[in-house]
Amino acid sequence: MIRLGMGLGPMRHDYRAGELDDAGAEPLLVLRSWIDEAEAAGHEEPNAMAIATASADGVPSLRMVLLKGLTETSLTFFTNYSSRKGLELSANPNAAALFWWPQLERQVRVEGVVERSTREASEAYFRTRPRGSQIGAWASHQSSEIAGREVLEQRGDELHASFAAGEIACPPFWGGFVLTARRVELWQGRADRLHDRLVYRREGLNWRLSRLSP
Repeated sequence: MIRLGMGLGPMRHDYRAGELDDAGAEPLLVLRSWIDEAEAAGHEEPNAMAIATASADGVPSLRMVLLKGLTETSLTFFTNYSSRKGLELSANPNAAALFWWPQLERQVRVEGVVERSTREASEAYFRTRPRGSQIGAWASHQSSEIAGREVLEQRGDELHASFAAGEIACPPFWGGFVLTARRVELWQGRADRLHDRLVYRREGLNWRLSRLSP
């Protein structure tokens, strides 16, 4: 049993790093600026985000990925389409993303619907990846069970030898997902837990802004 008195009791931290009064009309532009500020503050993976998906019958799952594309309306990340998240997104395209930067006392939540990137976009991004990561994409049958790590390492060694020094093509089972935002929430920690929460809801071509109680 874990006892609350052993490090999991009432938090003593008070949030005083900033405030959020007026973030402007475009929440994903704010997200871009917050990622830049998180990088400047020393976060090693400022573009890391948790992606929540659900199966066709509504069972949720969650994991960390890296944001690799950002526009005024959408976020893009890349994965194996046969992975658990890939299969779930194919069956149920509703998804949510969460960014958290503790040093800045900020988080951003994005909810919306995904679709696959164009094949051209997936291949273009794949060419920018380190060679080892390209081979890893071929070697890993993501989310499938394996007998042991040696299976994965052997597969990687075989692919290194097979590709030799030649160009590595993007696997047909690998590519991007584009999350088109329908709801974005900007959260800034404030003193006494009276946090700032601004929520943007997509209505046609515009965002409707409101403030939420913490």
